Amino acid sequence: MNLLDESWIPVRRSNGEQDWITPLQITDPTIVALDARRPDFNGALIQFLIGLVQTTTPMDSEIEWKQWNEQPPSVEELKKWFEPVHEAFLFDGDGARFMQDFDLRTAGAKDKNFNSISALLIEAPGENTLKENKDHFIKRNTVNSLCLGCSAIALFTLQTNAPSGGAGHNTSIRGGGPLTTLVIAGDTNSLWQTVWLNIQKHSDFLAANGDSTKTDLEYSFPWVNEMKTLQAEGGQLTPIQVHPAHNFWGTPRRIRLDLDHISAGECDCCGRQSEFLVERYITKAKGFDYKGGWRHSLSPYYENKPGEMLPLHPQPGGIGYKHWLAWSLGLQGNKKNVQPASIVSYVLESQRLKGKQCRLYAFGYDMDNMKARCWYESTLPLYGLSEKNKYEQHSVQREIQRWLEAVDLAAFYLRSAVKSSWFGDGVDARGDYAFIDASFWSQTENGFYQLLRSLIDQAREEDEDIVFTPLREQWRDLLIKTAIRLFDADLVGAAPIAQQNPRRTAEAYNRLCASLRGDKLKEALGLQPAKADKKTKKSKQDAA
Repeated sequence: MNLLDESWIPVRRSNGEQDWITPLQITDPTIVALDARRPDFNGALIQFLIGLVQTTTPMDSEIEWKQWNEQPPSVEELKKWFEPVHEAFLFDGDGARFMQDFDLRTAGAKDKNFNSISALLIEAPGENTLKENKDHFIKRNTVNSLCLGCSAIALFTLQTNAPSGGAGHNTSIRGGGPLTTLVIAGDTNSLWQTVWLNIQKHSDFLAANGDSTKTDLEYSFPWVNEMKTLQAEGGQLTPIQVHPAHNFWGTPRRIRLDLDHISAGECDCCGRQSEFLVERYITKAKGFDYKGGWRHSLSPYYENKPGEMLPLHPQPGGIGYKHWLAWSLGLQGNKKNVQPASIVSYVLESQRLKGKQCRLYAFGYDMDNMKARCWYESTLPLYGLSEKNKYEQHSVQREIQRWLEAVDLAAFYLRSAVKSSWFGDGVDARGDYAFIDASFWSQTENGFYQLLRSLIDQAREEDEDIVFTPLREQWRDLLIKTAIRLFDADLVGAAPIAQQNPRRTAEAYNRLCASLRGDKLKEALGLQPAKADKKTKKSKQDAA
């Protein structure tokens, strides 16, 4: 089975029907979306297709990009693109196999050395969980066999998102459970348009992370040769040792499926009948150890320390407008420096979306070391951001940073007032109050996007204060009203009167109102010049 020739990718057609296609069919205009039963599989498949096209396309100008966007390549053209890498996508056989360790073999291995195929799934309960009978929410034995297609998707999903798996079982190039962000055109009506929008010009791709002179197949697809050809035993693998395409095809886990021990029946994932159901695999520690400044084009990065950028990962609380700025335009400040995924910047700076609305598609696992806490997936509107030049985008960036700082300040006022009402001033009331902030962010989300659309439409290269002042006033008014309403109706006021302390509540309420209408919130939004520090004033007077 070769993954470039077989129909194994689940998709949804424009008439609503589910189908399975080969990668050669992705330009079919009736295919509108990926349609695996698992959202993490869909997330992995879109990265697989982007990686495949980016690795093989000869497109090297925006004129060519536009031509193939309007008139997608035919099956025959895609065959020419894929032919040089065809052997890397062989999924079975005695030699090299897609995403499987070249050196491992299943023949002769003892039964105790095999893992159930379900262990490829990131959320599957681990050995210790099963031993202690703690699989309360995600039960054992729900996935016992997978068809070849689902096995390939599961394998790619694990290698792409690989969390820590114990000693020697390494994480992916972007660490365990990375955040992935793509750009989607607002009127996208085919899978090809989504994939093609997130493809860089060939020369730009080769100039990115890696050594483009390393053109032998194993430098892009590490499973086609012995592991030692790239990484010495006990060593590490850095970008300069491989081709830029390796970013899409990293294999931190040493895995080989047992394709001799198979059965027939229904796949426990897709539900299709198959004569080749995979039930187990073997694995070995000390796979590729990715270190040294990898930069994947589909992930945003944050500055861990000067000169060190690390990939972002989803966190508890989900995806919301608090992430909009960092993931679309980046965040710069004393506390945190975040750079958006390079493909997001690439698309927004190009003219590909001229005249079109666009969205940011973000997804990934929230991992707690080896444990998957949640899968998050969402789209964030970008409106006409791609039509603005870089100066106007920087103007939007600076303004939204003000807005988010104001939200943090207003949420702090609300949280402090609620705690004061419940427990009194000066009381060390420890606990998790994240739900207060979460409620505040949630209640202001719709208003944020309404004002964001106006902000982007009105963005200019000059006179920011004049243009944006009315929007700042509206945002401040929304923050004040939302905080007071949450305090009065949902948090403090919702409690039975017998459990309230009227005096404490009144004092906390008055202090909240005064703080929200005070100078600090105005200063954060640029509605009032920041007051000079007393020490600064005194030193100026002394100097005079």
